[in-house]
Amino acid sequence: MRQTPPGSARRLPDVAPRRRGRVPAALLIPAGLGLLFLVLPLAGLVVRAPWTTLPQRLTAPGALTALRLSVQTATLATLFCLLFGVPLAWLLARVEFPGRRLVRALVTVPLVLPPVVGGVALLLVFGRRGLLGGWLDATFGVTLPFTTAGVVLAEAFVAMPFLVIAVEGALRAADHRYEEAAATLGAGRWTTFTHVTLPLVAPGLAAGAVLCWARALGEFGATITFAGNYPGRTQTMPLAVYLALETDLESAIVLSLVLLIVSVGILAALRDRWLASP
Repeated sequence: MRQTPPGSARRLPDVAPRRRGRVPAALLIPAGLGLLFLVLPLAGLVVRAPWTTLPQRLTAPGALTALRLSVQTATLATLFCLLFGVPLAWLLARVEFPGRRLVRALVTVPLVLPPVVGGVALLLVFGRRGLLGGWLDATFGVTLPFTTAGVVLAEAFVAMPFLVIAVEGALRAADHRYEEAAATLGAGRWTTFTHVTLPLVAPGLAAGAVLCWARALGEFGATITFAGNYPGRTQTMPLAVYLALETDLESAIVLSLVLLIVSVGILAALRDRWLASP
């Protein structure tokens, strides 16, 4: 029997490349139809867009006001979600407590809850006759429904689960040894969290924040139910699209095109920077 000389590495057999067979027509045809079903409506916005009058319609006072309000409220809602969602994600990922599965399920309910139902639920809690709204109005004179603050609250309600899920997944995948090493060196829990844990989960945190902001930007149902549709105060871009659809179709197409471009840009950035797989 022939022996391998000492010190020489045994050569592993080359791995044969994967063979790419023909795609079955039974799968290719439904896949193509599914792709057309998803792409054609988006292409319709691009084809029907009034490109000649696009600058004038984008710079119209109503469009600019709605766009500015949407960006402001979505940003504030994202900051709100970061303030409360990151600790909630850390609690779900790192702390064992009774009922954790139930809490996780409750956190993700807004993902599947109809937005209009979410708006009604917010009214029942933060309305003037709600569980907390009456107390806020009587004690501090704070009224949330049909205000800009109400828009932020509605957007945060539907967008926070995106941030919590992303951050919790990043925390579960993070290497705990770095945190243990920091604790061994004498770092406190808060120092370890801010200087070790957060940098470790920064990509997941950034992805969750961007998805949260995008979801808040496109929120419609909970906003119109809880905050109404008042130009300059609660009328965000989705609400402006809904209103323009009844009177000016081309303006509705232009506003929809802006939201489409923002959504595609965000998804492309996430795919390239945070969700790319080898």
